[in-house]
Amino acid sequence: MTDTDVRDFWLSSGHVLLDRSEDGGLVVTDAFLKAYLARPELVPPAEACAAERALHAKLLDDPFADVPPGAVAALADADAQDNWRAFLSFRDRLLAAPTLQGAYVRMIGEGVSGVPPLFLNQLVHVLMRAALDGCEDAMVLRAGEIFFRPQKVTVHEGRLLLADAETIEMHEESRQASPLLAMLGGPAVTELDVLQPGETGYHARSDAFDLVLDLGEEGRAAVARCIEAFLRGTLGLAAEVEAVPRIEDSDWRWFIGLDAEATAIGNALWRGEDVEEEALSRVLALFSMRLDPAVPVRPEVSGHPVYLIMAMDRSNLLRFKPQNLIAGLPLAANQPVH
Repeated sequence: MTDTDVRDFWLSSGHVLLDRSEDGGLVVTDAFLKAYLARPELVPPAEACAAERALHAKLLDDPFADVPPGAVAALADADAQDNWRAFLSFRDRLLAAPTLQGAYVRMIGEGVSGVPPLFLNQLVHVLMRAALDGCEDAMVLRAGEIFFRPQKVTVHEGRLLLADAETIEMHEESRQASPLLAMLGGPAVTELDVLQPGETGYHARSDAFDLVLDLGEEGRAAVARCIEAFLRGTLGLAAEVEAVPRIEDSDWRWFIGLDAEATAIGNALWRGEDVEEEALSRVLALFSMRLDPAVPVRPEVSGHPVYLIMAMDRSNLLRFKPQNLIAGLPLAANQPVH
């Protein structure tokens, strides 16, 4: 294995299957689309009808091929019809822009209704991989995982810990199957390694998603770097983001909720409503963002920071919504973006 291989990360994003445009944009290829065609939802099972097998074979031969609506309607299995409609709609939206970055921004602008959350997360996965290309800071890379993978939040020994929800679920299943683990008890997050500042080795195990992020000062700073990278990579916008302990600005003009819970809490505060302490206790982090002065923003926001709120839900899950960063920016109307 070469040193380049070791320094690569998130191979599961499929970034190696994509081409690059002159400005660094991600360009869809046959191989990238064929990776979707290899998913179990699209590979025809043994009992699949001839029409389904023919459709799959056609797209394996040419993933960009036009598929008339009648070809999907001809499938005998209703679930197969739904799966193919979802994939083809998603494929066409990806191909409607010259790059994946442009397709994502357009998708958010038009609305993501009908896009399977799995597909949306996979798209953000590869966009974040491109945005963080060349990054050597393991803390920043681990923080980037929250953009496309839900996190289970645990308070352990005074620390706010974020662990991959799917990984935690697998550990919990192992605990159920193991009398020893069940007897030991304790949160499953304690069975995982907490990433330490300056630690090496993340790249080699990045696709395992089994490292815990300590959302202390360094963890929040890492999330801020990821937000900057995401905006730079998708919109081509420069911004400075810093974690803040609280919002003390009595004249705050704009906020973005980084998840559904944070949006609800922020909206209530914006309207001047009383917010229950239980809800406020679910706020995980606050950030202040200043866009580059060259970025045209709405007049009422000019010269003021944009505040970002990140929160967990009542089941201690953080479901980060990076699309809110795109849709929620206070950009002046009709401003071109990358």
